[in-house]
Amino acid sequence: MMLGLIKRNFVYISRNCFVILYKSLVRSHLEYANCVWYPKRKTDDDKLERVQKRATKLIPELAKKTYGERLRILNLPTLKYRRYRGNMIELFKMIKGIYDPH
Repeated sequence: MMLGLIKRNFVYISRNCFVILYKSLVRSHLEYANCVWYPKRKTDDDKLERVQKRATKLIPELAKKTYGERLRILNLPTLKYRRYRGNMIELFKMIKGIYDPH
């Protein structure tokens, strides 16, 4: 829904504006509670990644490029990478005792 909101309200969108809108409106929904809910099946992972693929095509000059090139140009990681990174950060906090048990 948030991706549709961006698409409907912006005829032309610059790269910087897109990245700010995407990170604040779309990606926050895709990553909500991902340390609790984690896509175990490849199809679930693909469905989440497909949203980011569609989102990066909203920028006209990047629409014809491959998904990897679009991510590199916009300096965005894949959602799978962000989930792995988040899990490693949580594990580090547990091992180092950063969490307060009370």
